Amino acid sequence: MAKQPMLKFVNIERIMPEKRDAQARSADFDEIYAEYADEKAKEQASRCSQCGVPYCQTHCPLHNNIPDWLRLTAEGRLQEAYELSQATNTFPEICGRICPQDRLCEGNCVIEQSGHGTVTIGSVEKYLTDTAWEKGWVKPIDPGQERAESVGIIGAGPGGLAAADVLRRAGIQVTIYDRYDRAGGLLTYGIPGFKLEKDVVMRRNEQLEQGGVKFELNCNVGEDISFEDLRARHDAILVATGVYKTRDLQAPGSAAEGVVSAIEFLTASNRKSFGDAVPEFDSGALNAQGKRVVVIGGGDTAMDCVRTSVRQGAVSVKCLYRRDRANMPGSQREVQNAEEEGVVFEWLSAPKGFAGDPVTGVMVQKMRLGAPDATGRQAPEVIEDADYVEDADLVIKALGFEPEDLPTLWNQPELEVTRWGTIKADFTTGATALPGVYAVGDIVRGASLVVWAIKDGRDAAAAILDQFNAAAAVAAE
Repeated sequence: MAKQPMLKFVNIERIMPEKRDAQARSADFDEIYAEYADEKAKEQASRCSQCGVPYCQTHCPLHNNIPDWLRLTAEGRLQEAYELSQATNTFPEICGRICPQDRLCEGNCVIEQSGHGTVTIGSVEKYLTDTAWEKGWVKPIDPGQERAESVGIIGAGPGGLAAADVLRRAGIQVTIYDRYDRAGGLLTYGIPGFKLEKDVVMRRNEQLEQGGVKFELNCNVGEDISFEDLRARHDAILVATGVYKTRDLQAPGSAAEGVVSAIEFLTASNRKSFGDAVPEFDSGALNAQGKRVVVIGGGDTAMDCVRTSVRQGAVSVKCLYRRDRANMPGSQREVQNAEEEGVVFEWLSAPKGFAGDPVTGVMVQKMRLGAPDATGRQAPEVIEDADYVEDADLVIKALGFEPEDLPTLWNQPELEVTRWGTIKADFTTGATALPGVYAVGDIVRGASLVVWAIKDGRDAAAAILDQFNAAAAVAAE
């Protein structure tokens, strides 16, 4: 009888891939985690308890078949494990790197709840797909037959790219329109290289292009081409623009020089890593080198900003967040990484205004947590007479993102939006009130996770295929 390869969580400890020393990794933008060796990946996968109710799978937005590909990994059947992983996730190597596993799959692992330490699901997922690329198991997109129907996708972020992958594999003609000069959206220009090295994203873009997906880059819908023209050109339209409008601070001095948005700061840094000319970086306007940096916010974007500032050579980096550590929305793993790299967190602190122009400091008011608000979280309350000034030469606002006014920008008043400005769309199919127009990802959900955008893109692509197939069946009658 073959030796049982699983259920080893009692005598094998949870071990993450080796993390580079904080001082060494703070000097570059390379990813901070090393790759698993083959035996270590198998060993960590073998810790899965193969439980009857896999909460890891339930709490994954894509419902990835995690226990089965962990079992295949433990058995050394890596190609099968990769293929099972890829079957439900268009970009497993990206999710393995940037998903907040501590809040999703790993955070709901049964053996974690029993005190044995979760299976390192994300690291194994990353290892599987990186191995698949290395071994040539990632196959080109090669539709069995070409179809006449075409889909125009507005936005080359994860939702749009995931939908393009599904549609193109079915033989649909796909064109993606994006305002930037490279595809990938926030994967390319928002997330720093130390979390997601850019060749990982570019590799997927190239796979799509080689598979027949057309990219119309530097194309701003509403300016370079009208929405109506796109509808006339394609049989269906998928809106996957994301949300890029920065949520602003209405505080005295917020327009001062040196107070910048997170997306400006991160985009400049990522462009520099591509070797682009970035005058705002070179001038110092969007460069933290030699500066006292204060980042406002507590989400993952704020963590990206503080850790990028460290790598750019900031003199000091502080993060202000109005709630405490337990109530922050960002990944606790990212907070730990930031602290190791020298970032100081000022909990229960909120900006009241800004001193100087150019900025010289943030006027901070101290907070305490009071009664729960409408969402059930304790609402922050100001502590009187506890204000102080935090010195700063660069202040980065990482307060989240809001949708642009697409009905106005695209001259489409019939495109229904919610009171938050997000597009009204069916959460299962992505269908909007406009016939043949679908919407997915953050422009429907509000600022959310990459994995949700991938799910939405895949689901909408399936709905579009159903629509095309139904129309073809009627035409054949």
